[in-house]
Amino acid sequence: MHTRIRRTAGLLAAAAVLPLALTACSSGGNDSGTSDSSNRASAPATGSSDDMGGATDSASSTDQPFGPACSAVPKNGAGSFDGMAKDPVATAASHNPALSTLVTAVKKAGLVDTLNNAQDITVFAPTNDAFDKIPKATLDKVLNDKAQLTKILTYHVVGKKLTPKDLENGSFDTLEKSKVTTSGSDESYLVNDSAKVVCGNVRTANANVYIIDTVLMPES
Repeated sequence: MHTRIRRTAGLLAAAAVLPLALTACSSGGNDSGTSDSSNRASAPATGSSDDMGGATDSASSTDQPFGPACSAVPKNGAGSFDGMAKDPVATAASHNPALSTLVTAVKKAGLVDTLNNAQDITVFAPTNDAFDKIPKATLDKVLNDKAQLTKILTYHVVGKKLTPKDLENGSFDTLEKSKVTTSGSDESYLVNDSAKVVCGNVRTANANVYIIDTVLMPES
């Protein structure tokens, strides 16, 4: 009798241990599988993150000002790219020393409020050197002829924001009511086949600005 009880107890103990052993093996296998699965799953995710990072970097680079004259823009303050982005375009231009002749012309034409209050425009902004290409006597005459000056200045303004991509092969109506043409790619663009963009994609509060090396002249 005692022998049968001991045998029964031994069988019961073995039966109890067996599921525990199987469970332990199964659990270890699952842990290993889960770990491998996690590693495999995380690898594409990391790659995706890197790809997204690259795309973000690429997208952000296309949003930055470009061109040789951009290096002359102050790094800080109201005349910096960040500073100009906070002000409407005429005010922003007044903080850039390279655009002082343009700012003087805009004031003489009485266009400060017009440009500052306009929404979503593009301005092709001639540098001081661009105005210096015009004979002084001619420039002085234009600066003192409000109607002619207004005609010239509004010819530099397009009534919508243009991206660099838009400039690749474009024709746009100006506020002066005639058209300007643009061409180029990457960071090299021409306006009317003559004026080079020397610092492009400059943002102000209400405009995209492309600084150019030649004054644009509308047809008479």
